[in-house]
Amino acid sequence: MNGRTDARKYALLGAETRIRELTAEMAEIYRLFPELKRRRANSGAGGGAKRRTSAAGRRAVSEGMRKYWARRKAKEARAGRAAKA
Repeated sequence: MNGRTDARKYALLGAETRIRELTAEMAEIYRLFPELKRRRANSGAGGGAKRRTSAAGRRAVSEGMRKYWARRKAKEARAGRAAKA
């Protein structure tokens, strides 16, 4: 084996050892503070409570997007007419 392969092999062994140490440390922390495990299991990908938009808020966003796309479409139509002229 060359030096590069040996270094990678030793790095991998070191990483595996560190993962075992961290796993043991996490187990000890969860043993001391079981509420952390429950909190971690209950939190979603976002980590907090899910925000909900009210019906009025959804209508406002919808109306705003409708106006946005109308302006954009009108601008593209003007640009198209100018290019033909």
